[in-house]
Amino acid sequence: MNKYELLYIISSDADEKTREKIIETFSDMVTKNGGTVDSLEKIGMKKYAYKIKNKTEGFYVLMKFTSSATLPREMEKKMRITEHFLRNMFIRLDK
Repeated sequence: MNKYELLYIISSDADEKTREKIIETFSDMVTKNGGTVDSLEKIGMKKYAYKIKNKTEGFYVLMKFTSSATLPREMEKKMRITEHFLRNMFIRLDK
């Protein structure tokens, strides 16, 4: 099991209910695959340094979790097809 940090951005077009559903989906994905969500921080709306898909701000979420080495790749695939999902960055933390 490896420790990871995931920072992702949800579009400002998504309402609060949609944002919560997206956050819950990815948290559940970790736990259903035998991992644990160590911390989840909803940073909130922040302005971008440059436009992303013609938007100037988005909702940032920071999640630290422990999982198998294959889970981040599966999560990334699901993120690509999730509506209102803009960017993500996975970082593997040292043991």
